[in-house]
Amino acid sequence: MKRTVVEMLRTAANNYSNTPYPNEKSDSGWINKTFSEVNQDSDYIGAYLIDSGIQKEDKIAILSEGRIAWVTGEYGILKAGAISVPLSIKLLPEEVLFRLNHSGSKGILLTHNTFEKIAPIWEKIEEKDFKIYYLDSDIEKIKSDAFEFGIDIDKDAITFEKMLEKGKSVYDKNAEPLKKSLENIQENDVVTISYTSGTTGNPKGIMLTQLNYYANSNDAMDFFKLPEGFKTLLILPLDHSFAHTVGIYISLLKGIGIYFVDARGGSVNTLKNIPINLKEVSPDFLLTVPALTGNFMKKITDAIKEKGGFVSWLFNAGLNAGIAINQDGYKKAGFFTQMLKFIPYKLANALIFKKVRSIFGENLQFCVGGGALLDIKQQKFFYALGVPVYQGYGLTEATPIISANAVHTHKLGTSGPVLPGITCKIVDPDRNELPKGVKGEIAIKGNNIMAGYYKNEKASNEVLNGEWLYTGDMGYIEEDNFLMVVGREKALLISEDGEKYSPEEIEEAIVNSSELINQVMIYNDHKKYTTALITLDIPKVKKFIKDNHIADEEVLMKEINKSFYQFKYEKEYANKFPEKWIPAVFTIIAEPFTEENKMINSTLKMVRYKITETYQNDIAEMYENGRSTSISPKNEETIKNLLPFH
Repeated sequence: MKRTVVEMLRTAANNYSNTPYPNEKSDSGWINKTFSEVNQDSDYIGAYLIDSGIQKEDKIAILSEGRIAWVTGEYGILKAGAISVPLSIKLLPEEVLFRLNHSGSKGILLTHNTFEKIAPIWEKIEEKDFKIYYLDSDIEKIKSDAFEFGIDIDKDAITFEKMLEKGKSVYDKNAEPLKKSLENIQENDVVTISYTSGTTGNPKGIMLTQLNYYANSNDAMDFFKLPEGFKTLLILPLDHSFAHTVGIYISLLKGIGIYFVDARGGSVNTLKNIPINLKEVSPDFLLTVPALTGNFMKKITDAIKEKGGFVSWLFNAGLNAGIAINQDGYKKAGFFTQMLKFIPYKLANALIFKKVRSIFGENLQFCVGGGALLDIKQQKFFYALGVPVYQGYGLTEATPIISANAVHTHKLGTSGPVLPGITCKIVDPDRNELPKGVKGEIAIKGNNIMAGYYKNEKASNEVLNGEWLYTGDMGYIEEDNFLMVVGREKALLISEDGEKYSPEEIEEAIVNSSELINQVMIYNDHKKYTTALITLDIPKVKKFIKDNHIADEEVLMKEINKSFYQFKYEKEYANKFPEKWIPAVFTIIAEPFTEENKMINSTLKMVRYKITETYQNDIAEMYENGRSTSISPKNEETIKNLLPFH
């Protein structure tokens, strides 16, 4: 059997014929397609695309919220021998245009919500016969808007229902073209061109093959050992490589049901629907990123604080007891500690933790975090609550899972063991292998490694050498053979003497320990000391001002300063970070880092080069003033507007 995702789908359609596969919320409730229905419908979509002139290696983009038609449509694209180009719904129109033109896409699957990303750029799309494949049923509603931008809906667009209808007719009359296309699918054929989110420059198109997805899916399932019939709510967007691989492909191996967060009404409604959908679906596991779990953690702790009194005391006592008992999860506390902490932990678990867990549904066993480093405080918090968030590590270039913690083997603070089928080594700047415990660049090899960057041989050659992918991430293999990832090489702080350090852990520590600070980006580029740009949690700052009757900017600045350095007094972080990397001065930025201002990418990571570029004058000022304190004229000016008399 060929090692392709198309063969994986066929096998799943036989093994889990009547099991619900993708599920979405409609006006009438949750609707789904079974594994066999997805297989059949994607045959029809493939037949339609071939009949309409799509040829092998043509590209078709997908710009949609997670939904059934995305899954069916992507398989149809692959069955036609074409390549899928998944796009983030959070991209700006000009960013979508770059990806469409760079990939040479012949068409795009989109929805009512995402049509606004295509309309303004329609005339700039280079493909002459570009086609819109419309996934909703209200195409008449966008007709007048489309006309304004030069789009002829009758000529340039077709609904997904019509594609299925025409495809079925073609398939029933003559299935040979589709059969021939399926026979021609090879293991090294490209499945997707997934564009990087551009945290370090212009996006690159990552080419992932049939074998890449097959290998990573099977390696991951061998590692996680999930039983059949699990279900998950996909909170992450489906273009996110982690959600894409797990949701669409890994699910085939054990008949996993995937539920998409209700995205009707756009992104604002999507966020509101997450807690509702969690209750309705009651997933067995979740995929998440640190920004989401951090948000959950803050909301939980804020809610407990509001309760106050005995509830707040017992929650904190139980949480601390649980953290003491669990240690790093790999080695638990000794008998004496377990006995000493047993009662407060069990009492808090019975009276409070159980209720907190219910917000995730009744069945949640664990979450897997990816996308960025997951702060140890978050890991210990959720582990003690009984909903562990296991840190994983991956790159889209690796399809994407490289290592992970799981129920049967985990160690908090690490990124887990490397998956079976993947070889990992740590190398120095000259790419010589380093011994265990020594920090260097992470390099991997395996069948999950990308074919390269589309139309970018230079960038491909920089990271691919023979069988090895050089990730650009820094880490080491620790004593128990768990991978420790310490940060992105291009995000490293560099001191005056050339020493390097990753900023992510310090940034996470500051944000997780501070009541008043919202975001932090630490900076040091061959300087004597380290600086930081921060944004404030404005509602909390205003509440703090009111509760503490603050009317003076210097007093408030001192409180912000105190909050900034609070992490130094937390047990998890005390004496953990070398003093030279702890910011000696910070500047408050009035506007938060967001996707709208391009300071945050679609995976909720800071776009460091963009932030540095935008605030280069503020950074320069921190160094020109030669300050070693964090109170500057700019900070005082910024916070004046927060005080009541302003």
